[in-house]
Amino acid sequence: MAQLSDQPIRTGDDLRRFESEMTLDQRLPERSVLDVFVNAAERAPDRTAITMVMTGEPDEEPRRVTYGDLLGLIRRAANLFHSLGGPRPAVAYMLPNLIETHATLWGAEAAGYAVPINFLLQAEHIAGLLKASGARILIALGPHRALDIWQKALQLKDQVPGLTVIRVAPPGTPPEDGVLDLHTELMTQPGDHLTFGEPGRDDDVAAYFHTGGTTGTPKLVAHRHRGQLVAALGGAALGDYRPTDTLTATLPLFHVAGTIFCGLSGFMAGLELLIMSPGGLRTPAMVAGFWRLVAQYKATLVGGVPTGLGAVLEVPPGDADISAVRAGLTGAALLPPAVGKRFRETTGHNLFEVYGMTEASGLISIDPLAGDCGIGSVGWPLPYTEVTVRRLGADGRPAEPCDVDEIGVVTVKGDHVSPGYRDPSHDAGVFEDGMLDTGDLGYVDADGRLYLSGRTKDLIIRSGHNIDPVMIENAMATHPAVALAAAVGQPDAYAGELPVCFVQLREGASVDVDELREHAQETIGERPAWPRRFYIVDTIPLTTVGKIYKPQLRRDAAAELVTELVRTQFDLPNAEVQAIDGGHRGLRIVVTLPGADASAVAAVEQALAAFLFEAEVSLA
Repeated sequence: MAQLSDQPIRTGDDLRRFESEMTLDQRLPERSVLDVFVNAAERAPDRTAITMVMTGEPDEEPRRVTYGDLLGLIRRAANLFHSLGGPRPAVAYMLPNLIETHATLWGAEAAGYAVPINFLLQAEHIAGLLKASGARILIALGPHRALDIWQKALQLKDQVPGLTVIRVAPPGTPPEDGVLDLHTELMTQPGDHLTFGEPGRDDDVAAYFHTGGTTGTPKLVAHRHRGQLVAALGGAALGDYRPTDTLTATLPLFHVAGTIFCGLSGFMAGLELLIMSPGGLRTPAMVAGFWRLVAQYKATLVGGVPTGLGAVLEVPPGDADISAVRAGLTGAALLPPAVGKRFRETTGHNLFEVYGMTEASGLISIDPLAGDCGIGSVGWPLPYTEVTVRRLGADGRPAEPCDVDEIGVVTVKGDHVSPGYRDPSHDAGVFEDGMLDTGDLGYVDADGRLYLSGRTKDLIIRSGHNIDPVMIENAMATHPAVALAAAVGQPDAYAGELPVCFVQLREGASVDVDELREHAQETIGERPAWPRRFYIVDTIPLTTVGKIYKPQLRRDAAAELVTELVRTQFDLPNAEVQAIDGGHRGLRIVVTLPGADASAVAAVEQALAAFLFEAEVSLA
């Protein structure tokens, strides 16, 4: 079984000691993801692996499975999938966080490969993912009062020829023609051995994770067994995971953060996962009762994305005894310092940052949870991997390494780096000779700690001056009325683009634009980075894992600009403006001018041309 050191990793020197004590193969004898569960069950079969909380009510009786139980479920699932799909079956799932989701994911990886699906996507897009991945088995949540997963599953059954649909539903749910029941089918399979020989291992593909947008050919990232195991080892080591830990599992299991660092790493260390409802921190009851549940289940490690933790930090712990908490962990998006500060004030402990990507089996670097917390840093690379910050060459590709404290693009090498996308045409500019170009900007300090400073594509370029939106967002998040801030570039005829900031206020707070502007000028050192405009909105759009969805905000910023221009400069108050994806520059502006004449159309077209917009202007 994996050899985790008795001496926790706190510093870069500790990390180098960890690597020098043993080779990677000595420290990680596991060759299949299934080996993690076999070893955990042999070590402590009666230890709780997962505690499932559904409602969060104080008197709820949670569902618990031991490591022995979990191994049996995974073997049953693997045997079932092999019986239905033959050798190396592709198994997709549309499931919220459930014990059955873990059985499905790891069972699929043992028998063939898993295809985790974001069930919030539209059915048409999911159909494209199923076809692109080769999946012919789909596990889906049955009828639910709040989720439309089952309706989508039935649509997919009709759209994808040969698709076998398996339903996860409470006992007693009436059967449905042409649909299998997961619980019933699992009980027909043995749980003490595999019926088909050896599980997937080493360089076999364990999963294809969807990444990227929802248009065009689906981008499916290949995960190998070796890659997931190396990432999980690094997560358990730098996360200082212990068998005595209980970790709040709030991230979805269609996302690498939920499956690897908050899943496989934990199982490798033998800790207990506390699943806080199927929806995690997207469930209002979990946010409202978070600290009470942390106290009730004696959670030691509190995890979540920054936006989710920001929400729970708005709820005081009250008389909840959270003294068992020893650290917090966060990832999937950069941590606003204000959220880290509030976490320390609430718990007395630090919030450590984790950095990962789907293309690197979910993990790249971690600020060690046993360390002193390098505020603003995402820590050191995983053991036995290499992270280098490089300058961009004239061709726009990573070139020579940067100096200390010099910002460049983050690149990664190691066994955890994906071999590429299922469609190799997507590899260009991302994978090259075993190196991953993350597209993230960052720098390394004199101690070797890595710091991130945004995405290359998120940079705001004002008259050739590169502006990091994170700098703006962190400054605005320190205003007492601001719950969330997001900066993007807004097109400008002279400067190319100018920084603007969308602001979501804390509940019950009030502030005007002038006060926000004054705060920005007091807290943002770079004058060119002062936002030209502020937009106070009810909610800032987030992805399903809680990242700020910048593409939508860029569209909104462009639409706001054009609306103001057309309605004021041209005195056309009824003008309707849409900003949509497309065109040579990635954005198209569609303007409708009801009641205007042809001369107005020509004038608006000319005005928009100055912004280099690809525009469509019409009278109706």
